[in-house]
Amino acid sequence: MEVLLWIIIITVVIFILGGIKVINQYERGVVLTLGRFTGLRDPGLRIVIPIFQRLIRVDIRSMPIDVAKQEIITKDNVTAGVDAIVYFRVINAPKAVLETTNYVYATSQFAQAALRDVTGNFELDELLSKREEISQQIKEIVDAQTDQWGIDVEAVKIQNIELPQDMKRAMAKQAEAERERRSNIINAEGERAAAETLAEAARIIASTPGALNLRTLNTIERISTEPSQKTTMLFPIELIDAVRDIGTGLNKK
Repeated sequence: MEVLLWIIIITVVIFILGGIKVINQYERGVVLTLGRFTGLRDPGLRIVIPIFQRLIRVDIRSMPIDVAKQEIITKDNVTAGVDAIVYFRVINAPKAVLETTNYVYATSQFAQAALRDVTGNFELDELLSKREEISQQIKEIVDAQTDQWGIDVEAVKIQNIELPQDMKRAMAKQAEAERERRSNIINAEGERAAAETLAEAARIIASTPGALNLRTLNTIERISTEPSQKTTMLFPIELIDAVRDIGTGLNKK
C-alpha cells in the first residue's frame, strides 16, 4: 500500500509540475484546451492543465528576416538581382498562431513576391536612385497582407542590387565619360577666365603711359640672371613706334 501511495504522490507531483509554465517578458502564451483557443497568458508563472491544455509561446520582439535575392526584370528590360530585409513584430499572438502555420515563413514568402512585383514596375535608374520609395511601397503591400496574421511590418530595406557584368561595364564607361566632360568644362572655364584676365591687363597697360616700358624692364630683369647664356638687345620704344608708323604709311600707299 505504501508503495502504491508513493507512486500516486509522485504521479500527482509530476502532473502538477508539468502544468507549471514560465512565460518570459518578451513572450505571450496562447492556450489551447482540447484543441480550442481558450485564452492568452501574460508573462510570469502560469499554470495549465497537462494533457488537456497546450501552451504555445509567441515571441513579440522585433524580428528581422532576410528576403532571398530575387531575379527581377525592370521596366526597361534589364535583369537584376535584388534582396532585402524585413523588420516585423507580432502584435496579436492568437492570430499569429491560429491564422497561419508559420507566420515567419509566410511573411518571408509574401515579401519575396512583393519585392518582385514592385521592383519590376521601375526602370533601372529609378531602381538605383529610389530605394526608399520602393522599400516603402513593398512595406505597405506586405503590411496590408500580414495584418490578418497579427503581424506589424515595421520597415523594409532593399540591401543589394546586383547588375549583369556588361551593364556594370557600360555604367562605368558612362561615369568615366561624364567625369571627362566635367573636367573639360572646368578646364575651358579656367582658360576663359585666364584670357579675360590677360585681356584686362593688356587694356590697362595700353591705357597707362610708361606701363609697357616698366613691363619690358621687368622682363629684362628676369631673363638676365645668366648673361653668359643670353644676349639681350634693347631698342628704344620710340624707335619701335617710328618703324611701326613708317610701315603703316607704306601700307596706305
